[in-house]
Amino acid sequence: MEMKMQGLYRILLALTLMFGAIPLQAEMRVDVTEGTMQPMPIAVLPFSGNTAETNQMGQNIASVISNDLESSGLFKPIDSSAFIQSQPSQEQIRFADWRAINAQALLKGQVHQTSDGRMRVEFRLFDVYSERQLIGYAFTATSETWRRIAHKVADQVYQRLSGESGYFDTKIIYVSRVKTGKRRVERLAIMDQDGANHRILSDGRALVLTPRLSPNLDLVAYLNFLNRKPNIYLMKMSTQQNEILGHFPGMTYAPRFSPDGTKLIMSYALEGTSSLYLMDLASRQVNRLTQEDGVIDVSPCFSPDGSQIVFVSDRGGKPQIYVMGTSDLSPRQISQGEGKYFSPVWSPRGDLIVFVKQHHGIFYIGVMKTDGSDERMITQGYMVDSPTWSPNGRVIMFTREDRSGQAKLHTIDITGYNERVVPTPHEAITAAWSPLIP
Repeated sequence: MEMKMQGLYRILLALTLMFGAIPLQAEMRVDVTEGTMQPMPIAVLPFSGNTAETNQMGQNIASVISNDLESSGLFKPIDSSAFIQSQPSQEQIRFADWRAINAQALLKGQVHQTSDGRMRVEFRLFDVYSERQLIGYAFTATSETWRRIAHKVADQVYQRLSGESGYFDTKIIYVSRVKTGKRRVERLAIMDQDGANHRILSDGRALVLTPRLSPNLDLVAYLNFLNRKPNIYLMKMSTQQNEILGHFPGMTYAPRFSPDGTKLIMSYALEGTSSLYLMDLASRQVNRLTQEDGVIDVSPCFSPDGSQIVFVSDRGGKPQIYVMGTSDLSPRQISQGEGKYFSPVWSPRGDLIVFVKQHHGIFYIGVMKTDGSDERMITQGYMVDSPTWSPNGRVIMFTREDRSGQAKLHTIDITGYNERVVPTPHEAITAAWSPLIP
């Protein structure tokens, strides 16, 4: 029993470190295959405006688009100082001038204030070599939402040129950590995926961990250690009101929503056994999913279609990754490598599982196919933990902590290319990436 509790403690410790389009049929694509990550040079012109205000807004929109595209690692926005032509109309584009600076794609747009006080943002994307328009869109919205419009434009450009859906108009919820002397204050925080529009959601009176957004972005499930008792809470995003999901007999942790948002899967531990449980959020009825006493089952996560669950279990002697169907509930081990596995998360597109591995004192972020084959490590460090997927299944965000205890969020492409720090005001741990915002 003592050995089981020690194993449970080690797993828990690792968990805590944790809007018409007119597309033309052109064949230009950025190569997104593994091992050939050559960013596509793209010229993003400042969007022009019909007033000083809209002109400035157009420049801001273009800047956000450029930053989004560059951060993906798939595109290389060209510095505006290299532009030969500045603000051409569609009929006046001198494509030879853009080819001369090696631009393969050209994005231009306009921002106009409408009669009702809103703004209309139009953009066109061109293939410089075929001299054809690839897509054209228009968005009408309030001026306060200009950053979202910029992210939406970047998503459209990304999708047209890469063939994959974008992920820029999304949110990140995470735990913000501030150290005051020897005291740490952890608070829930939410921001845009690029670090903008940052908001604190909790008061810091209790330790909070592993926040997860519901599929419709209306709820957050998280672990709260109020009065040193770990319980799962729900926060309604529109009001920031919290409610406890119930008092469980042992330690509860690692909540995640089902793909339809109607259920919550979690673990709780009691007397050396940690099992998986499923709660219906409407009835609050709880069902035990794994039945084997004396083992530790943790970190459950649904497949995108809700038909399977991936989790970690020590039923084979050490923490390994298991998968079971939601109908038969028969676990089967899929991980086969050396070391200990933690925190598996199913890709939104269903093809991969990301995980944390500890081996010979080093932590790794890795991916494998859903049958456990083709396991590969994509980054490593003193402490890397809490992976979460972008909604297109292309990018992984995770926590990286150095030997001094400083923790930051990082992103990396599934090929192991283009690792970047995510800007946050303070230290950041245990993030979760939202779906695309409706």
